[in-house]
Amino acid sequence: ILIKGGEPLETAHKIDAVILDKTGTITFGKPEVTNIITTKNFNEDELLFYSASAEQGSEHPLGKAIVRDGRNKLDELETPVDFEAITGKGITTTVSGKQVLIGNRKLLETNGIPVTPEIEEVMSNFENDGKTAMLIAIGNNLAGTIAVADTVKPESKFAIQALKDMGIETWMVTGDNVRTAHAIAREVGIDNVFAEVAPGDKAEKVKELQDEGRIVAMVGDGINDSPALAAADVGIAIGAGTDIAIETADIVLMKNSLVDVITAIDLSKKTFNRIKLNFGWALGYNVAGIPIATGIFIPLFRYLFNETIMLPPTIAGLAMAFSSVSVVTSSLLLKRYKKPKMDL
Repeated sequence: ILIKGGEPLETAHKIDAVILDKTGTITFGKPEVTNIITTKNFNEDELLFYSASAEQGSEHPLGKAIVRDGRNKLDELETPVDFEAITGKGITTTVSGKQVLIGNRKLLETNGIPVTPEIEEVMSNFENDGKTAMLIAIGNNLAGTIAVADTVKPESKFAIQALKDMGIETWMVTGDNVRTAHAIAREVGIDNVFAEVAPGDKAEKVKELQDEGRIVAMVGDGINDSPALAAADVGIAIGAGTDIAIETADIVLMKNSLVDVITAIDLSKKTFNRIKLNFGWALGYNVAGIPIATGIFIPLFRYLFNETIMLPPTIAGLAMAFSSVSVVTSSLLLKRYKKPKMDL
């Protein structure tokens, strides 16, 4: 765990809400095509050809999954032209002289292409299973839908339960539709979901929780997560994420594991408790030692013990030195810190 300075380490023990990006954080971020459903005017290979060719211009993990599937199943793909990514909706481009739209319902609605009840029902079933279903239109005609699923990391459910046990609320933020988002959230045990969030709006969700008085940590790995990582009280980046996310975050998890979020927060709590212990230890030395060294209690000691008791300057100096040594030694004991034992 790379902690960039004292401030995030100090703040982490106060965290009471954690927002987790879905793709690449809760899931592996390597989705695969699971289903291809076409309308009566198109066959499966034709739909995959246009879709995979169109997505070659995309950097989105879902688009890359379609491209991989197309390259595995088809002899060749065509390079798209006039490619445009529409934030929060999908892509539009031209393949073999035909306009190709790939995205969500909003994209087709904007372009005046209706979704048939049959395709709508199929999409709903996919989404209830936690899959992301994308609509494809070719030449202004609905061609079908492709379902893509991303595998949940095995440690995600455990890490989220551990956060709950620490009294920390968990939220998932994703651009997926409500059905898919809640299906994934149920699988890993997250109760609160921000769904259909445009990449640029993730930081707004962080601010919403902050406005409620929460101390918020954001966990993400992508370029789109960077504004939210910067806006959070503590930004936590997955080490396998993008350079921009790692640069922006306050804490970097060098391994691609959510379990280290628990370790980072626990380390912060242990460090802050040690600071309070050291402060109390040093304060106790001064509260007890300075009055004795200055002779304030001489009359009391004479009355009680019939003796003059005070600290000689040399002993007082040694006591102060020992105070400093004890505080430093106490702090150095943190080098023996071991992360909580967690049975995955």
